[in-house]
Amino acid sequence: MSTVSSGSLLHWPRTLFARLALILVVGLALAQTFSFLLTMRERDDSMTNMMMGYVEREVASSVALLDHLPAGERAQWLPRLARRSYTFILGPGVTGGPLDAALSERFARSIGEGIGKRYPLTVNAVPGDRERFQVHLQLSDGSPLTIDMRPMVGTPLSDWLPLVLVLQLIVLGACCWLAVRLATGPLKRLASAADTLGPDLKAERLSESGPEEVARAAKAFNAMQDRVSLYMTQRMQILAAITHDLQTPITRMRLRVDVMDDETTGAKLQQDLKEMESLVKEGVTYARTLHGTNEAPRRIDADALFESIVDDYLDAGQAVTLRGSIGGALMAPPQALKRVVGNLVDNAIKYAGAAEIDVATHGDGRAIISVLDRGPGIPDESLEAVFEPFVRLEGSRNRQTGGTGLGLAIARQLTLAMDASLTLHHRDGGGLEARLILKKAV
Repeated sequence: MSTVSSGSLLHWPRTLFARLALILVVGLALAQTFSFLLTMRERDDSMTNMMMGYVEREVASSVALLDHLPAGERAQWLPRLARRSYTFILGPGVTGGPLDAALSERFARSIGEGIGKRYPLTVNAVPGDRERFQVHLQLSDGSPLTIDMRPMVGTPLSDWLPLVLVLQLIVLGACCWLAVRLATGPLKRLASAADTLGPDLKAERLSESGPEEVARAAKAFNAMQDRVSLYMTQRMQILAAITHDLQTPITRMRLRVDVMDDETTGAKLQQDLKEMESLVKEGVTYARTLHGTNEAPRRIDADALFESIVDDYLDAGQAVTLRGSIGGALMAPPQALKRVVGNLVDNAIKYAGAAEIDVATHGDGRAIISVLDRGPGIPDESLEAVFEPFVRLEGSRNRQTGGTGLGLAIARQLTLAMDASLTLHHRDGGGLEARLILKKAV
């Protein structure tokens, strides 16, 4: 059952627009087809009934006329009396079997009702032609007369009718396309607004005009965006206040530790206070990255930026190398990009003692910045979990190296704000690769 269901869905459109358009177009086309067939059937039946009445009267008049004409003049009147569905023959005609076609029987019965009372007649089918029969009778002077009938259903279609039907289908298809577009357009705009709603919560507001349902949905989305922005702002204010209030007691505690007589205990307390201060600062930094960054993207010389990062680490005595080049400009917020690369390099130095920055460009115009190390690495199941805040891995990362567990979380949030991607990968031979992919400037 599951195989059949999955196979049947292969040809089903994925978008709501295509599905609704397909349903409406196919439904209207089928309805128009059925309506056309029923109309043609009714038209044919009506025309057949009308033609039988017409034939009944015309044949009766024509036979009466031929009966009153002199025998020598009857032949020249035959072409004038002939019609599309029947002709007159001055002779016995052909013989055959009984009628076996319903339409022929109806026409024969109609002719019999018109002239059968005055002129005795016989009817037989013409061999080899199902819808053809002959009516045999004798005029007043004993001359044989044959009516050769070829019953026809309805009237032929006009040459312009197929063109009109095609134009109707085109108009119906255009109306369906317009209706579905109007119906799914608000959903598309809502999805686009939701996709562009980044950490800064500065997505373009939806227009609250249009049909009532659309206006209500847009108004609800805008209100939700305002509430989320308010909650984020309040959280930032709370974190900022906590940070400010913690700085003062931490500073006082450090001053008191400095004058302690027990140097061993004082050194431990100094380390604890330093970790507390780092945790507070990193926590506020992470909260700010959740709310986006106020730094606007601009064209930057990527190679110069990476060289300056490496020079700063070399000046600090760290083993950091740079390989490759972008060979062009990047469109990114420079300080945020520097912070991301710096966090990745700090992690590599912290757990491996050295780091290598490898930069390159992809054929599709993307810039790839990889920060490589030969540290203990990360288990496969934790490659994504380490981007969560305050996540530390006991087995693969040494707790003695310090840190708050927020470095990668901050880097991931800044990366999302830059519309880039950041992932971790294992290296051949051991170690870790942090891969940052950005779009190059056009």
